[in-house]
Amino acid sequence: MTSRRSFCAALAAPFVVPTVECRSVLDNGRVKVGCDLSLGGAITHLSAAGRPNMVNSWDLGRQIQMSYYSGPAPLVIDGKRPAPMWASLGWNPVQSGDHYRNPSRLLSHRNDGKSIHVRCVPKLWTHDDIPAECGFETWITLDGPAVKVKCRMTNRRKDRTLYPARDQEMPAVYLNGRYHRLITFAGDRPGTGEGRTSRVVKSPGSPGPWSYFTATENWAALVDDDDFGVLVHDPDCGRFVGGFAGKPGKGGPRDTATGYVAPIARVLLDHDIVHEYTYSLVVGPLAASRKWLRLKPPKPPMDRFVSTRRGWTHDGVLDAGWPIKNELRLTLAGSAPELIGPVGFWLAEAPRITFEAALTTKAEHARVYWVTLATPPAFDAKRSVPFDISGDGKFRRYVVDLPKIPGSEYAITQLRLDPIVGGAKGDEVRVRAIECR
Repeated sequence: MTSRRSFCAALAAPFVVPTVECRSVLDNGRVKVGCDLSLGGAITHLSAAGRPNMVNSWDLGRQIQMSYYSGPAPLVIDGKRPAPMWASLGWNPVQSGDHYRNPSRLLSHRNDGKSIHVRCVPKLWTHDDIPAECGFETWITLDGPAVKVKCRMTNRRKDRTLYPARDQEMPAVYLNGRYHRLITFAGDRPGTGEGRTSRVVKSPGSPGPWSYFTATENWAALVDDDDFGVLVHDPDCGRFVGGFAGKPGKGGPRDTATGYVAPIARVLLDHDIVHEYTYSLVVGPLAASRKWLRLKPPKPPMDRFVSTRRGWTHDGVLDAGWPIKNELRLTLAGSAPELIGPVGFWLAEAPRITFEAALTTKAEHARVYWVTLATPPAFDAKRSVPFDISGDGKFRRYVVDLPKIPGSEYAITQLRLDPIVGGAKGDEVRVRAIECR
């Protein structure tokens, strides 16, 4: 499921997936999708009319499926330690099954000819036949050349620790060796039809054969030499990972060669969280698939924390936990709290950031950071501005104008907010909204 997992698994013993699938299928004459009910309902078949299956099932960590990551690492359960090669993954429930070839358990399945709904108890990838303390659900429908999928993870962990945020695959997609070219759009005019798509080239230092990259239209595609393949679109993910392992151009569902792509979101997983996301798999020529998305230029984020964290994570604070009820409630664990926004994209000549919060502290200052499409994907004091705060614990709206750069626009991809600079352990931060214009 992850770059670290299946690349290494391709070097191990071959053929894990059963030869006979218990498949539930939808077919509208343009695209066909099949879920294997013996593998937790993971997608094991995807094809266009008259074409062969595109999905790779070399092992139980491939397919098109749900997968999550959290601490601790290594994960020890009742004295049972993880497989050494996967110890760094920590808590990792996988829809299809585990590294030891044990499939996940299906709880229910419904197919009315128009939609598929499956529920399963996933296995922990790193351990031998241990069910994860969570449940997975997927809802699948067809729309022209696209497969639309809604996913839900319901956590039920006995370990109540809120571990640091981890990158999550939303979802993990593995295709056969024919689909070896990874394409995305990373330009500064998304949703306008301006600019060209580009091939993702492996970046130095990337794990295995994979690379992380920004996708400003929230999609990436694995295609063959004729630009035919699968476009993966997640409207809430501006960061992706993917690449190719093995000999490109050949191979079927049981062969080692595979193309991999996954939309990535960094998520905090509370022990009792209900986490949802949606994505589309558009099958066909790349140009037609991109056109089918009917994308519009992205709007600046307007994040109000009504019932979710809206993709924001944090460092240096203790979190009141799930469920979220109209605000984030945070307590400083030290003097340097950080609220880190999701990767996205928007354009503005002079961005204005509005921060609605109640702060209880003796400190007097806060700071906002930003990353742009043209800068390294890291926060830097050179791209930050301070602002004054009140520490009386009352809700206020703080308005921060980023410095105007004559004749240019900000192509912003991520924000970070340090709500208290120079605070003390025990200071409180309550955040209702972070909005950009």
